[in-house]
Amino acid sequence: MPAKPPFRADHVGSFLRPEALLDARAAHREGTLDAAGLRAAEDAAIRDVVAFQEGLGLQGITDGEFRRTFFHTDFLLQLDGIEEQGGMEVSFKHAAGKDINYAPPRMVVTGKIRHARPIQRADYEFLASVTNRTPKVTIPSPTMLHFRAGREGISEAVYPDMEEFFADVAAAYQAEVADLAAAGCRYLQLDDTNLAYLCDDTQRANARARGLDPDDLPRHYAGMINAAIAGSPEGMTFGVHLCRGNFRSSWAAEGGYEPVAEVMFNELNIQAFFLEYDDARSGDFAPLRFVPKGKTVVLGLVTTKLGELETRDTVLRRIEEAAKFIPLDQLALSPQCGFSSTVHGNDIALDQQRAKMELVIDVAREVWGADAA
Repeated sequence: MPAKPPFRADHVGSFLRPEALLDARAAHREGTLDAAGLRAAEDAAIRDVVAFQEGLGLQGITDGEFRRTFFHTDFLLQLDGIEEQGGMEVSFKHAAGKDINYAPPRMVVTGKIRHARPIQRADYEFLASVTNRTPKVTIPSPTMLHFRAGREGISEAVYPDMEEFFADVAAAYQAEVADLAAAGCRYLQLDDTNLAYLCDDTQRANARARGLDPDDLPRHYAGMINAAIAGSPEGMTFGVHLCRGNFRSSWAAEGGYEPVAEVMFNELNIQAFFLEYDDARSGDFAPLRFVPKGKTVVLGLVTTKLGELETRDTVLRRIEEAAKFIPLDQLALSPQCGFSSTVHGNDIALDQQRAKMELVIDVAREVWGADAA
């Protein structure tokens, strides 16, 4: 078993919200439950999801993202200078053939970006207090402040020079990472849809329409992420999860990793890459040929979008295919994405969520040994 993360059997982070927590959120919105009451309900639910993960045998433990409505906005809106202004209409695709039209919240920059207060520290400290395994924190990638809105979403009055914007984003993230590190965090994952969107022809065309160059962005975003985590303590593991959209079992982008692979694997100062590989929309394994020694690819071979359980033999065969391009020792296994990137959750049941995590652990133990989880 690896002495530190990523672990051979790992996961992206979010889990289906229990009904009691959803009810508490509804009561809080209606004004019948105060903030302290909601926090207590979240604490109780997190204790349960930690016990669930530990019972499975996982070593990397998250809080299920149970305190969030969206994987990205709950974090980004706590930075000074960021506002939510409506949404950007997206047609999400579903395996059942029913497109879902939805407008994810659009983050715009209206003031100087500053890290005014710790964002995840209290949540991390609670998680660390209820597990004796490795607590893992997930936060949105800093690229989320740029790709979706582009220059139009960043006030020219506030930032006439984009280099100042990028410098302020880096400083804000560095402060958050330093605060988490001081609290003891040693496993941090950045969730990034944008590098994956740059693998999709339609999304690349949309980027051009916003005045962005999709061929230049992978290198630019690698620099942006590297600046955000610069100065982190030795021994802190960083992962990045590339996501093509995950809303109620639907997705927004398709395409293999070839357009971003060489830059992403070699220029990002990241130790672990959580990659979606659950179906044909993610392409083949050939881009893994660019992964240098010392970095790990966590293969997302078990889908979180459909309840039907993959077979052991199918997952094993896919790992063998990937190992033609990258040494087996540089691979690990996880579900393709979170089970609930937004509070809405994917269209699967709790027992199906458990079965998929059990499959990940069982296959990892078969491939990498009994202690792989």
